[in-house]
Amino acid sequence: MKITDVEAIILKQPQIELIGDGTQDTVVVKVYTDEGIVGYGEVDSSPYVVKAIIDAPASHMVCMGLKEAIIGEDPLDTERLWNKMYHMSYYYGRRGVAIHAVSGVDMALWDIKGKMLGLPVYKLIGGAFRDKVKAYCSILMPDDEGEVREIIDKYTEQGFRAFKFGWGALGKSLRDDVRLVGAARKHLGDDKDLMVDIGMVWGDAKTAIQRCEALSEFSPYWVEEPLWPDDLDGYRRLCISTDIKIAAGEEVGTLYEFKELIEGCGIDVVQPDMSRCGGLTIARKLTDINPNIPIIPHNFKSGILMAASLQFIAAMKNAEYLEFCCQETAISKNLVLVGFKVDKDGYVDIPQKPGLGIELNEEFILNYLWENK
Repeated sequence: MKITDVEAIILKQPQIELIGDGTQDTVVVKVYTDEGIVGYGEVDSSPYVVKAIIDAPASHMVCMGLKEAIIGEDPLDTERLWNKMYHMSYYYGRRGVAIHAVSGVDMALWDIKGKMLGLPVYKLIGGAFRDKVKAYCSILMPDDEGEVREIIDKYTEQGFRAFKFGWGALGKSLRDDVRLVGAARKHLGDDKDLMVDIGMVWGDAKTAIQRCEALSEFSPYWVEEPLWPDDLDGYRRLCISTDIKIAAGEEVGTLYEFKELIEGCGIDVVQPDMSRCGGLTIARKLTDINPNIPIIPHNFKSGILMAASLQFIAAMKNAEYLEFCCQETAISKNLVLVGFKVDKDGYVDIPQKPGLGIELNEEFILNYLWENK
């Protein structure tokens, strides 16, 4: 089997709001083969930059687009092709959006491998520790306490038993953080987990330490991304200073950066994003850094990333939760033909079909093409 083409398809809704919602646009990656098998991937980044990285023609031996790097190769050679893409994007890559683009292609290659072998991806990366996983409702934090209560009521009725409020109104002031997180905890009661995603806006370690102390009375299951991902010293100081679990990792890629967060900073929960971290090829190696650290993937996009996250979670011993994106956008809800649902006990089933276990809604893709907007 040989790779014949790689396509980066930009989708976007008609208008983009400048809020912390990555479900307003996306880039779908399709990898084609000479045997008719097509693999699907997705990248959570700037779709326009990702497309340029995939489509770019070669300048010289270590400066070419990802498509040119892998056309003609065997898609089953996932490890070797990851390394080839990494080295062929050396001049403009090594971190950031180039690794994001590699992630989407890598995801599609694993999808091909599963389809070729007739197995779900989790069987190929270690086998099943579980056939379903607890989900938490992940949604932006409103500025109004009444809206917080409405969100909890709406999604509790759908089966959710855990909630993460993030970005939105959080981080503006100590008073507002306490007010909003306190309202969420009061309405949730003590029998549901509450996660808090600060969206990197607390600014410095002293502020983060102060606000973690103020939020501790609400028993957050974790506080996520309180600091900028490059503030490694701040993360070290914070992790030493608070008893609250600190979660991070969605912004970083390659094992080099994960080692800094896990070993150097001592974070409590690592959150690889399959569409940004380097893909399944990198994420599955995180247990080699620390076999005991909880791994809860970042998953705030469409059903493609959801499927990849579920395949990964199935094969990880310490993956106890699925982030379930509850932002109600067309892309988050309609990109795959059969979406994912939470059962009455708050669990989501692991897909059992070959590859990622999904099919794309091609009519939806045509209607949301960037070129049509």
